[in-house]
Amino acid sequence: MRLLLIEDDEILGEGLRDFLRAEGHAVDWARRLADVETFRGEPFDAFLVDWQLPDGSGLDWLRGRRARSDGTPALMLTARDLLPDRLRGLDSGADDYLVKPFAPEELVARLRAVCRRSAGTAGTRAHFGRVAVDLAARCALLDGQRADLTAREWAVLEALTLRAGRIVPKGELERLVLGSEATLLSNALEVHVSSLRRKLGRELVETVRGLGYRIGSTAS
Repeated sequence: MRLLLIEDDEILGEGLRDFLRAEGHAVDWARRLADVETFRGEPFDAFLVDWQLPDGSGLDWLRGRRARSDGTPALMLTARDLLPDRLRGLDSGADDYLVKPFAPEELVARLRAVCRRSAGTAGTRAHFGRVAVDLAARCALLDGQRADLTAREWAVLEALTLRAGRIVPKGELERLVLGSEATLLSNALEVHVSSLRRKLGRELVETVRGLGYRIGSTAS
């Protein structure tokens, strides 16, 4: 997944960024709300938002996103642990609320859960014909056998699975998978899609000419 981390604490932010990247996620880190403008118009799978930031409230920022109909899943990260604060955070648009300090493993598990809910996937597995995609185990199985996917191939498959049935524009998929490297790697996405088809079957990822890619239009 491509994640936007908004956190001003250098030690926590660096630790979360490194942990999440080690888990295979693409992470962009903004230390202030003003820094978020750098990513205006960029697609993300989820936001990780600190409440109190040097130049404003992360909660107010999230409330503004929701007012503009941005449904990107969001986790609020904060030291504010009182019940009224938790209720305010959830009522303002957070999909989940984590009180600092927390274990990064719990953050990742909650992140997977809110993204599945956002995608309308109740369980951890999605099925597309002969292929099963296990979002929790971060793997794909063809006829029950685990496929050997690279990190980037998995990133493409995960991004499409979280948007199953939707056409994902090529540029959006490139930025979700490659992040800031998208403009530097001109044909990387096509290479990864081709590899996925070779490993999991050509019918898995559909190319919608002139529009983008889609998975699961004929899911079983």
